[in-house]
Amino acid sequence: MKTKRTIALPFALLLATGTGAQEHQHQMPGMQMPAQQQQHPMPGMQIPQQKEPRKQNQQAPQPGPSGAPGMQTPQGALPTIEQQQQANPQPEMKMEHMQMRSPETTPSHVSDLQEPENPEQKTGANLPVTDLLESARKSPTKKIDEFEQLALKSNPTLAQAQAIAGQSSGLARQAGLWPNPSIGYQGEEIRGGSFRGGEQGGFVQQNIVLGRKLGLRRNVFEQQHKADEIGIEEQKLDILGAVRVQFYEALAAQKTVEVRSQLLQLAMDAAATVHQLANVGQADAPDVLQTEVEAEQAKIDLARAQRKYIQAFSTLAAVSSQPGLTLTLLNGDLEHPPEIDIEHWVEAAVHQSPSVKRAEQEVRRAEAALARDKREAVPDLTLRAGVEQNREIDSSSMRPVGAQGFATASIQIPVFNRNQGNVQASKYELERSQREIERVKLRLAQSAQPLLQQYATDKLQAERYRTQLIPRAQRAYELYLQKYRNMAAAYPEVIISQRTFFQLQENYAQTLGELWTSAVQLQNYLFADGLSAPRPSGSTSTQSNLATSGSGGTE
Repeated sequence: MKTKRTIALPFALLLATGTGAQEHQHQMPGMQMPAQQQQHPMPGMQIPQQKEPRKQNQQAPQPGPSGAPGMQTPQGALPTIEQQQQANPQPEMKMEHMQMRSPETTPSHVSDLQEPENPEQKTGANLPVTDLLESARKSPTKKIDEFEQLALKSNPTLAQAQAIAGQSSGLARQAGLWPNPSIGYQGEEIRGGSFRGGEQGGFVQQNIVLGRKLGLRRNVFEQQHKADEIGIEEQKLDILGAVRVQFYEALAAQKTVEVRSQLLQLAMDAAATVHQLANVGQADAPDVLQTEVEAEQAKIDLARAQRKYIQAFSTLAAVSSQPGLTLTLLNGDLEHPPEIDIEHWVEAAVHQSPSVKRAEQEVRRAEAALARDKREAVPDLTLRAGVEQNREIDSSSMRPVGAQGFATASIQIPVFNRNQGNVQASKYELERSQREIERVKLRLAQSAQPLLQQYATDKLQAERYRTQLIPRAQRAYELYLQKYRNMAAAYPEVIISQRTFFQLQENYAQTLGELWTSAVQLQNYLFADGLSAPRPSGSTSTQSNLATSGSGGTE
């Protein structure tokens, strides 16, 4: 509330020049409004009925510290007009030496500024507040574990990662299978004339894989399957990290809505209080307008906070694979984020992060592939055996020879193709995989540094908000409010302290949300993208140009 005091100096100057106090009577409660002010009322407002002017010999109650009538004048208050006239009598001034300014000669800009202080005049409509979360308050609140279960159950990326692991398992099985045998028909000299049909029969052929190549081929995809299983763990961390980050961001937005709701209620109560004070002459038009502005701004801020919460909840529902989830409020602990040891986090992460473990597993897979390719030069043995009916006439017995067997065995000689190209490629792949471990560790340390520093900063800031800033701001607001109630402080001071107190609470909620974001990402080893597609390890095909033939399938 603005303190209203009697300003003696302007009135003394007016009396000294011979002009009355009539031009300034609108600055004092209970005096008549000058004519020029009646000609320029505020648009859309009604000018209240003027009160009768006080008599000169009537002693007006002196305003107290807050401008309330009936209070004693505080020490150091300005003297009244009568006291100035008695203390400093002014000499008589002749009218011919004065230039009286009539209402018609008053400049237009001065007249526009001389608005009557009528609190009942309205400059805008008091629009109602739309509660965008009314339906959400009627539904049961949800906890973070409910969103985590929904995400793990329905997130498509987790199913993709599991499918990739199943694929590599099938490849490992296929790579270790023996080649299928072959059967066939064989005939020679079928139309042999005097030989009466020649030789006809059947055979069975089998490729024997030597050098334990089947086991080595299977081992490559078994190592790949282990890497893909680590990929499943990576995908789970991605999903849970995204859900947790978004949950606490929405929880911070919900806390902001609560703060803004409290501030709006106080602003509306203040506006109603100032209107009541204006009716008894203890507040003027600027006070009323200022409180109305504060109330309208609080409505806008509340609507903005509610929209931000709706956006955060919708994003949370999307990362939980439930985009059509009904809007509800959240139930969680925002003020106790997890503790992170920022001094030793990088050292622990390079040994425990799934990214590093997967890179190490890729090295083992590359080693298995190199061992396999070195063995691929060992040739396979091809066996062939069969029985045929020989219709040729035996010269001694003059009868057909009859049934007779045959068998063949063959092996390739690795002269030109010793699989040397694949061996060379596997060596480079092994070197690349080994370097990948170093790259992943360095990338992990690099990406973690901003989060580690942000976590430390947010933790310090949140602690200072909780233990230092907010308690002091709350105490200052309470003291100003108490002084205002005791008419010892102006209302703008209450407004400023109130705004500071609630702004600090809003900043505290936002800082906690950012602190949770950093902590969750650090806990999850920087995994927090729940909709990123998983990547397979190694090859997804069993076809390759090998030195031997008849293999059971390799990469």
